[in-house]
Amino acid sequence: MMTIGQVSEQFGIPISTLRYYDREGLFPDMERQSGIRRFGARELEALRVIECLKASGMEIKDIKRFMAWCTEGAKTYPQRKALFETRKAAVEEEMRALEKTLDMLRFKCWYYETAIADGSEDRLAAMIPDGLPKEIKAYYENAHS
Repeated sequence: MMTIGQVSEQFGIPISTLRYYDREGLFPDMERQSGIRRFGARELEALRVIECLKASGMEIKDIKRFMAWCTEGAKTYPQRKALFETRKAAVEEEMRALEKTLDMLRFKCWYYETAIADGSEDRLAAMIPDGLPKEIKAYYENAHS
């Protein structure tokens, strides 16, 4: 069992946030000793899931609904699976968008490194897009798709 301070330190989450989660009912079976919250394995795993769902863009009200489903038992497995499938798809889409952004940044870093070395952009203008080095062309094409 861990105290709220220990959990805060281990997860890098403010104590106030952990208290908020508790008030919102996200730890329904949390044990208390003399009024002090005690985080067991179940609460720590719940916290990992909560933080994952938050990082995926889910709002607390929806996380709260998920946690309620967990207390309802096996009959909510389909809803829980659907929720994770939806979040997974959203994160995958976000990752694709970020990969395009990263490829534009990679291309532009190479572009300006080359322009600095050449002293101008003249040679670069003639290279785009078919004369680009293979790896750089892949960045360019993904960033412009």
